[in-house]
Amino acid sequence: MNSVISKLARLTALIGGVALVALILMTSLSIVGRALARFGLGPVPGDFEIVEAGIAFCVFAFLPLAQLHGGHATVDLFTAGLPTQFNRILLALWETLMAAIVALIAWRLFAGAENKFSNGETSLLLQFPIWWAYAACLAPAAVAVVVALWSAYDRVRSALTGHDSRPIAGESLH
Repeated sequence: MNSVISKLARLTALIGGVALVALILMTSLSIVGRALARFGLGPVPGDFEIVEAGIAFCVFAFLPLAQLHGGHATVDLFTAGLPTQFNRILLALWETLMAAIVALIAWRLFAGAENKFSNGETSLLLQFPIWWAYAACLAPAAVAVVVALWSAYDRVRSALTGHDSRPIAGESLH
């Protein structure tokens, strides 16, 4: 199961990375277009709207990999010296809480998509339906929920058995 979850998280992050590179290129093109406006060029129309929706997608796309590898910011100043079993229990608690929070966010994202779809709200300049951005974020958010649930399960199992399938400290080497 770890292999499937890992591949899913990596695939989602890869898609997010491609989207982020596309946003960077589009933003660069828009900046160059603004700088060369006197030569008949101009910014990419609606560049701010595209970046806003795209970055939201990227955040959700990178969330599963960050969750899987413990890449979220942590402060272990006090817990580093505590017994390993205490840290296992603490990790199980935090991973379970994170799974609940990610599920809540995904649920509210779905509700927001439904709302935007039903009211027909569109973006100001490009006039694209806002629900498109919400819907694009739903797929990686669903993956984030799956990864968070698996991660919580893995940490609870670790706390109960004392067998760690992932490091319990310094996971992302930050």
